Amino acid sequence: MSVAMEIARIAEEKLGDQAPLLCTVAVEVGDDSGLEASSLEFCLDAVFRTPPFRGARPEILRCPGTVLQVAYLEIDDGRPDD
Repeated sequence: MSVAMEIARIAEEKLGDQAPLLCTVAVEVGDDSGLEASSLEFCLDAVFRTPPFRGARPEILRCPGTVLQVAYLEIDDGRPDD
């Protein structure tokens, strides 16, 4: 849960007042990172149901190695052409 909360803190820091517009948080999780991807996804789902987020969807990107990083943040800016 602490890793999920840190990912949420990073997302909130990057987005500032746009945090409620967050749609997706993609996280790269290495096979040797020491984290269980399904557990992290469960925790992220729980964290993103709380303010200031409004149900953002976690996306876990499996990769080789020990990597653990936020890959990208997707927001809904209200423009239909995206």
